[in-house]
Amino acid sequence: MDFSTMVGMLFEGFGTTLQIFLFTLIGAIPLGIPIALARMSRFKPLSLLARAYISILRGTPLMLQMFAIYFAPYYVFGIQLTPDSKWYATIAAFIINYAAYFAEIYRSGIQSIPRGQYEAAEVLGYSRAQTFVRIVLPQVIKRILPSMGNEIITLVKDTSLAFAIGVAEMFSTARALVASQVNMLPFAISAVFYWVFNFIVELLIGFAEKRLDYYHD
Repeated sequence: MDFSTMVGMLFEGFGTTLQIFLFTLIGAIPLGIPIALARMSRFKPLSLLARAYISILRGTPLMLQMFAIYFAPYYVFGIQLTPDSKWYATIAAFIINYAAYFAEIYRSGIQSIPRGQYEAAEVLGYSRAQTFVRIVLPQVIKRILPSMGNEIITLVKDTSLAFAIGVAEMFSTARALVASQVNMLPFAISAVFYWVFNFIVELLIGFAEKRLDYYHD
């Protein structure tokens, strides 16, 4: 197999990797918000439920969660699996897993804002919603960006776990090429793909941090 064909196959696998990455962010970033708010709720049953969710999802392997979501419909409900089941199970597992991590990041960011800022906003006549949107939220975003960046970079690498249930992302494509070609070059090329992708993510996060520099602690 010539080099261009190999790169083309890896690039096709990278397309699947990119889809997993984007769908996870689109689903997990907003899902983490209600989970974080539930975690901070004064209503104990809701807070305990959110704590349990976060503890279980962060305390068990993502790969195990993928297998559970993939096989549960068949073994628990008797629903026949389809060729698309692997894809849906992968996306669902990634979203619920990363939502738990993002929820804790959001919670730490919100709780890091001094109580005095809420009181000052109240004196100035701001409503709770106005206080959160205009004063608290911009500071929270700035404070959580480094942690969010770390999780997003981890997500790029975690997409390779999808191979465990047969989703043909870039890593599984590289494994197949290495096995068929008896050559380590596909692994080296895929490593470059991952690194370049992560480098772009780092640049974007760094740009966002600079844009928020006017919010000083």
